[in-house]
Amino acid sequence: MSPVIYAIATMDTKGVELEFVANCLRHWGTRVKTVDVGTLGPPTVIPDVSREDVLAASSLPSSSDPDGGEQAGRGPAISAMSKALSDWMRARAAEGQVAGVIGLGGSGGTALITRCLRELPVGVPKLMVSTVASGNTAEYVGCSDICMMYSVVDVAGLNAVSKRILANAAAAMCGMVERSTTVEQEKPTLGMTMFGVTTSCVTEVRRLLEARGFECLVFHATGSGGRAMEKLVDSGMIQGVLDITTTEVADEIAGGIMPAGKERFEAIRRARIPLVMSLGAIDMVNFGGLSSVPERYRKRQLLAHNEQITLMRTLAEENRAIASWIAEKLNRFQSPWRLLIPEGGVSALDAPDQPFHDREADQAAFDTLQQKLELNSERQLIRFPFHINAPEFARALVDNFQTLWTMSHRGTMER
Repeated sequence: MSPVIYAIATMDTKGVELEFVANCLRHWGTRVKTVDVGTLGPPTVIPDVSREDVLAASSLPSSSDPDGGEQAGRGPAISAMSKALSDWMRARAAEGQVAGVIGLGGSGGTALITRCLRELPVGVPKLMVSTVASGNTAEYVGCSDICMMYSVVDVAGLNAVSKRILANAAAAMCGMVERSTTVEQEKPTLGMTMFGVTTSCVTEVRRLLEARGFECLVFHATGSGGRAMEKLVDSGMIQGVLDITTTEVADEIAGGIMPAGKERFEAIRRARIPLVMSLGAIDMVNFGGLSSVPERYRKRQLLAHNEQITLMRTLAEENRAIASWIAEKLNRFQSPWRLLIPEGGVSALDAPDQPFHDREADQAAFDTLQQKLELNSERQLIRFPFHINAPEFARALVDNFQTLWTMSHRGTMER
């Protein structure tokens, strides 16, 4: 079956509007199927794919069936249908049937549909026309390449304004699908994480790897940066990772504003691609302006990075928790990895005469990893006497990655 554009909405309330979008797409010669994800009454326009079709392909238990309307509670119904839609669309994508997806919705419909969009591979055209697109869309977009279009008026009937907006949305989707190009990866693509305080290290690693024929994508380790990198790993667009700056774990542990998220490292584990990791910037937790630092941390060692960001030095007990979190993740890997420890300091601020220099706190993380990691010939913890930004440490990262890369391409890496 040739790929089609899927147009999705709760067609019990937005059937006419979705059919208008579908007719615009058909007028321009594209193949489109409407999908009903309503949870209240019957659809106002007969869909190409019914809500029953969506539910039939879902892994939901029968007790989670979203039918039942307001009596069952709209929130749980939307959540259940969202899960069902994600399962259904994932199967279509795996079969190569998805040319693009366009959704219409208010706040509930946007939450329902964008979960599905976030799970689609990067590069698949995704557009959401939404009443909430002019506000904070971070929860809807996540680390995906979703295009959000503000509906201006509510998606509630066809009028002079809504027709123009919906027609533009259809035209945008049509353009993304019809004018899409396949970008061939000429070089193996690697992901790596960086913070300002590990820039010297990552810049040198990137230079050395690019000289060896790799293409390097650098991600700012701000929580969303790590998740974006792993989204590309899941999409198959990254074939190896140098996770040099794992500072997001510090925020995850201590409640900072740039947390790793509970799924961090999971995409890399699933992909079984070469991984070299380090402990860049685990000496710091990020908060907003000084006034935003939680009361329990006000007497800690704080450093104003700028007016918007305040850094807090991690303590030994926090570093032990960070190391334990990382060890638990790495112990679940079934493919080789290397974790390189820079004993001379983990950031530009963690060096002699710098404000965050604390060998005891660092050592707590290093020793915990040594104790808790399940090591063997393919899963190695290697300690170096260098600072993370020393050229020697950058070369060690590159050499160890090259070893894993060569192993994987000789077929010796477990698949």
